[in-house]
Amino acid sequence: MTTRTALVTGATGYVGGLVVEKLLDDGWNVRTLSRSPEKLKGHAWHDQVEAVAGDATNPEDVERAMEGADVAWYLLHSMGSGEDFAKRDAQMAEVFANAAKKQGVQRLIYLSGLHPDEELSEHLASRVEVGETLMASGVPTAVLQAAVVLGDGSISFTMLKQLAERLPAGIAPKWINNRIQPIAARDVLYYLVAAADLPADVNRTFDIGGPDVLTYAGMMDRYGQALGFRSGPMFTAPVTTPGLAAHWVGLVTDIDTQMAKPLVGSLLHDTVVLERDIDNYIPRPPGGLTGFDDAVREAAKGLPSNTWIRSAFYTAGAVGLLAASVLLRGLRR
Repeated sequence: MTTRTALVTGATGYVGGLVVEKLLDDGWNVRTLSRSPEKLKGHAWHDQVEAVAGDATNPEDVERAMEGADVAWYLLHSMGSGEDFAKRDAQMAEVFANAAKKQGVQRLIYLSGLHPDEELSEHLASRVEVGETLMASGVPTAVLQAAVVLGDGSISFTMLKQLAERLPAGIAPKWINNRIQPIAARDVLYYLVAAADLPADVNRTFDIGGPDVLTYAGMMDRYGQALGFRSGPMFTAPVTTPGLAAHWVGLVTDIDTQMAKPLVGSLLHDTVVLERDIDNYIPRPPGGLTGFDDAVREAAKGLPSNTWIRSAFYTAGAVGLLAASVLLRGLRR
């Protein structure tokens, strides 16, 4: 059997690192593209990959990394890199799509976000645009659309974890009542790797999600139950803009406000699976999809708990002040 070559972008990130590790375990030759290959040294597999130094916006760098690759994983996005992140993402996707076509890559795989058929936040709209660009490349593309990824290195999980652990009660933006279908990191990884073997005529999006549909407030409550503590009640304020809600997240959690803004933008809508067509091509993971409680326990295993912060400081101090500020600013809009 001929060993295939994979190009993985975003290998320094959480999901990208998992994909590299799994591909190596499955016998692939793996190449990575990164502006800072030295960051890969934090991974046990760093000396098993061909690390190409380059910029994803530079066509020559991307074509050089793409040469000889059978399948390429596009796991890049510019979250937290400024107000022009959508423009930068569009540029990177166009460069990647053109390079893949030129180098004869057989398949592209991209992890995007679940979204409804309505006007989207800038963050979600950008991810949809990236997927469309890749699918229009002439290279068969699988765009896997997921909501919150439950894994110990996922920033979405970090936000959920810290909000659940640090808030015994409070006033929160109204998006905490939106419906979400989270998915375990191991199930996302399973689909990302299995998508390499989709038939050559498959060029489309696929919704992927776990078995549970919850509101964000419900996820906070179930997180606490899964780990043995009880969350306090949440009261919603009429705040919908990502900017205002990101300030709330930035104060309560360790996530920078600039990084929180696109995350919150993806929560302004219901993000649930609308189709399960992936089942027609890829069997479900061995043992089935991971339930929310099991995914949370697995992701939180070994991570420090912040439940001690559920104190009077957060309840009566900073959280209360921020909630009042956000509420007032929202009412004035």
